[in-house]
Amino acid sequence: MAGAAHCSLRTKRLLLDPKFEGYKLSLEPLACYQLGLDAAVAEVKLRDDQYTLDHMRAFGMYNYLHLDSWSQDNVYYVDQFGRVMNLSVTLDTALQKPREVFRLPTDLTACDNRLCASIHFSSSTWVTLSDGTGRLYLIKSGKRGNSASEKWEIVFNEELGSPFIIAHSVSFVKSDMHSVAVLLLRVEKDELDTKGSGFHITLEWVTIAAISKEGDHRYEILKRRFLQGKSVPHYAAIEPSGDGLMIVSYKPFKFMQDEDNKLEENDDAKATNETKDPLYYWQQTEDDVTVTVHIPQDITKDDIKVRFSPDNICVTLKDQPPLVEGKLYSSVDHESCTWIIRENKSLEISLIKKNEGPRWPELIVGDTRGEFIMDSSQCSEITESLMHLTSEVMNPNPEKENPPCNAQELEECDAFLEDSASLCRFDGDTLKVTHVINLGSNQFLFSVVVDPREMPCFCLRHDVDALLWQPHSDQPENMWEHIATFNALGYVQASKQDKKFMACAPDYSYAALCECLRRVFIYRQPTPLSTVLYNRKEGRQVGQVAKQLVATLEANDPILGFQATSERLFVLTTKTLFLIKVNSGN
Repeated sequence: MAGAAHCSLRTKRLLLDPKFEGYKLSLEPLACYQLGLDAAVAEVKLRDDQYTLDHMRAFGMYNYLHLDSWSQDNVYYVDQFGRVMNLSVTLDTALQKPREVFRLPTDLTACDNRLCASIHFSSSTWVTLSDGTGRLYLIKSGKRGNSASEKWEIVFNEELGSPFIIAHSVSFVKSDMHSVAVLLLRVEKDELDTKGSGFHITLEWVTIAAISKEGDHRYEILKRRFLQGKSVPHYAAIEPSGDGLMIVSYKPFKFMQDEDNKLEENDDAKATNETKDPLYYWQQTEDDVTVTVHIPQDITKDDIKVRFSPDNICVTLKDQPPLVEGKLYSSVDHESCTWIIRENKSLEISLIKKNEGPRWPELIVGDTRGEFIMDSSQCSEITESLMHLTSEVMNPNPEKENPPCNAQELEECDAFLEDSASLCRFDGDTLKVTHVINLGSNQFLFSVVVDPREMPCFCLRHDVDALLWQPHSDQPENMWEHIATFNALGYVQASKQDKKFMACAPDYSYAALCECLRRVFIYRQPTPLSTVLYNRKEGRQVGQVAKQLVATLEANDPILGFQATSERLFVLTTKTLFLIKVNSGN
């Protein structure tokens, strides 16, 4: 990931509540409606050769219920006859039976190694669909949610190799050409992996575009690009413009180069090896910076040119391109800067800082070819400044108001299964990583579409809270915005060992999770109280309370799908679709 900008997520303090006291169990009844399905959901169980954790995450925990974010309270699923069924809700007390909007042309049962059928809504009128056998369909649906105008019509379908599921898709217009970009996920056998699971994850980024040739208007594949990694991504989404890709994963992904790019890749590797040793070494004090550059034996003083300016430096040997050039981290007194040649054939440059005191984290902005050498006095100073954070005993002062953290006091639900995940942004043209965020212990919880015109949001655990982040691919300075907080949800969800799916309302009014069987937990945001309530311990009035609600479904079948809207929760089992009314419509 050389050359990528290492970024961090900036939380908004106004969205955090350090005085949150927890959820109060509410016994208020929740209206729950259920619809029996004419045919069972087309569930595909894992085969004997799909035994890894990645297979379970990708296919075993697949959400068979698909929410159309472009049309509120509109859900879809595929039944065992290959029919795409739709339920559009306008009135909870007058629910209609799910209706068929499309039927897959292929017989799903004929393919032995098929995966579950998957759907993604690229726009308000375009749908991408996979039948689980390796065939991709691009469908023009018309305005969805209205039986009169909704008519699904196949405009493109093609066999793309081994079976896959659709991870994400977007529809966009560029240079007056309509395109649909689709992200396909596969778990494939890796013959070279003898020490790991024996499988790798492939993400295929397919771009399908409208092509007009001699009056013939049709859709064709414009590009096919492949990424490979060793863990199923928690989150993978294409930017609305189709120019980039964002992935949250435990292990990194990288693009697989084709034959034309292999030579370029080898040249890059060779260049990396050649520049393995630092090009220069530098030291600093509060007043100055000393730079040492090794030069060839045949270079004389007359061959060296060093140009100083208040904010830049340039070092040139003979008529060669600049050896060292760029913007300095901070301004210098360029008229006082000097350089000499030492006896060991090294060039020593002395820079006088304009502002005394602050230490420079780097010499030249963005240049990683140098190495900073810290002297013993600076090491001692830093060690001394950190001494108060360490101790030879576990808790030297137990009476202290804020004792140090004791790892033995962590509860089981505070432990993470994975060491650390990362968020990477890939450029669609260069196929290289442009931005990286190390998520550390910020555990990925779920993703949700808040605005269908934007990328899906992702929710991460920060300490005990769950923070919702909205990617903005068109805002480099604010690429990931903190838009909502679910207090203590990070801690609460960790204690639910049987949880299967998590979701939240697009208006952030509640978050919800379901277990594998029957139970659904709902966590509302704090709301003002209609009655007076006092905190007995502190003797103060409580202004608002966050409520926890529990719904138990009347079904013994496992939960296969789970989706949330601002008003309702949709829960799909093998033969039943449940609707839980969470909020009243305005």
